[in-house]
Amino acid sequence: MISTADADRLIGRHVNCLPIESLPLVQCAGAVLREHVYGERDQPPFDRVAMDGIAVDSAAVRAGARRLRVQAMQAAGDAPLTLANGQHCIEIMTGAMLPTGCDAVVPVEQISLADGFALLGEGVKPDAWANVHRRGSDSPQGALLLRAGLRLSAPEIAVAAGAGMPRIRVSAQPTIIVVSTGNELVEPGEPIEAHQVRRSNAYGIVTALRQRGFLRIADDHLADELALLRQRLRVHLDTHDVMILSGGVSMGRLDLVPQALEELGVKEVFHKIAQRPGKPMWFGIAPSGAAVFALPGNPVSTLVCLARYVVPALYAAMGQTSPPVERIALGAPVDVKAPLAFFMPVQLSMDDWGRPWAHPCPTNGSGDFTSLTGTDGFVELPPGPNTYPKGFVTRLWRW
Repeated sequence: MISTADADRLIGRHVNCLPIESLPLVQCAGAVLREHVYGERDQPPFDRVAMDGIAVDSAAVRAGARRLRVQAMQAAGDAPLTLANGQHCIEIMTGAMLPTGCDAVVPVEQISLADGFALLGEGVKPDAWANVHRRGSDSPQGALLLRAGLRLSAPEIAVAAGAGMPRIRVSAQPTIIVVSTGNELVEPGEPIEAHQVRRSNAYGIVTALRQRGFLRIADDHLADELALLRQRLRVHLDTHDVMILSGGVSMGRLDLVPQALEELGVKEVFHKIAQRPGKPMWFGIAPSGAAVFALPGNPVSTLVCLARYVVPALYAAMGQTSPPVERIALGAPVDVKAPLAFFMPVQLSMDDWGRPWAHPCPTNGSGDFTSLTGTDGFVELPPGPNTYPKGFVTRLWRW
């Protein structure tokens, strides 16, 4: 068996980077940026008024001008006016370009308007550039605004739009096939016998992927028959970037997935990781270049391996810059008996001082998926035997 760190390294070495496509901004939420974005203009591109009020010559006001003739009004989007003299002012709106001859804005709350004049409140003496967002103070023209490798959310999309880009280059979404195996599996809603179980893992996998923004997903269910596995898996490997299997990778006589994959020319990179749950996980690469993740069939093992290995590999294939792994303190002691890395489901909470804690939620074995309800993810604890106390800081993986 290999360690969890070796599994990370081997997956990262073998997963291919996905191709690049150019998409309209409205289609890029959740995508990974594959080009740098630079500033089209200074930001702000002009001296921008930051408050509704009047634009003035601050030196004239400080010299004693208190009752100013309102020369005109200038709205956001209007070409800039020119102040006639220091005894005048221009009524101005937030977002407008500062008029020529003005260098400050007095907020509307500090003035009174009547009969074409603006009277400044007592003690109002604006400094130069008061309530003005100076040109280029956020970023200069040509500045690097977004670096390739970012996963795009609302702020990044807005920045790209502000840089004048109607389309950007992003990673193509991977095409994913989720395959569950097992004669005992029955679809929800179908009649079921006492010796059968519901097909639930595939629904958990697809949901976990969709909630992370992966949309090009299909699924299939195959019986434990070698000829059928070879036939259907060949088609899926030729038409998808990623295959995620659930079940059929352990040591039983009907655990036929590794054999079927080998006969299809899929190169085994590793089989079995020194961890609990999820020890039988298998990973390989098909002749087509498709990445194959064969996960153990017990539900807890399936979801743990998906979050721990498959999802990070998908992000890496899309060119995402590796985010730092979350770390959190245990909210109670945990005993680890076996010399294997141990994944413990947890619920997260904040104490009265704002400190986060991961409270252990033990399962009744790797088949006990009902105990995962209400948990936020799992922590990864080093191999035992050892007792990790409350406050022990370790890595957190979210569902």
